[in-house]
Amino acid sequence: MTFTARTALVAPIAVALLVSALSACSGSTDNSVSGLRDDLRFVPKKTVRDTRPRMVEQCTTGTKRVRHTSTSQGKTRTWYTTEPTRSCTTVQKGKESYDRVTRQPRWCVELDNVDGNANKDDVWFEVDASTYSTAADTREGRQLSFTPLRAGC
Repeated sequence: MTFTARTALVAPIAVALLVSALSACSGSTDNSVSGLRDDLRFVPKKTVRDTRPRMVEQCTTGTKRVRHTSTSQGKTRTWYTTEPTRSCTTVQKGKESYDRVTRQPRWCVELDNVDGNANKDDVWFEVDASTYSTAADTREGRQLSFTPLRAGC
């Protein structure tokens, strides 16, 4: 057996083993957490005033002479026309002010007894705005389950 023939036989087996190993390790793809709602925190978006180059389109117009030919019954006829042209480029012209975002908004929820573990108290999770709204409507100390964006806040 040559090297390429051996590779052709081994490659599909290796891929199948890798896929089965990864699926066995991952278990459930649900990364939700549950616990008792403790506290909420909203960190607002932060912006600063900044300037950047103001880019504008600058166009020039002109004309060009275009040659036309046509052949009919062995005779070639040539004529010229003048057609308009337009050429545009983007150039910097001054500066403009804008609000640059230096920190994106974050919504955070703090849980006690995370996943039923009484030792895991005061754990913060960053969540999306809709989950934060649901948590805000839930009374403190009530059971809450959600899928966080990331741990910590």
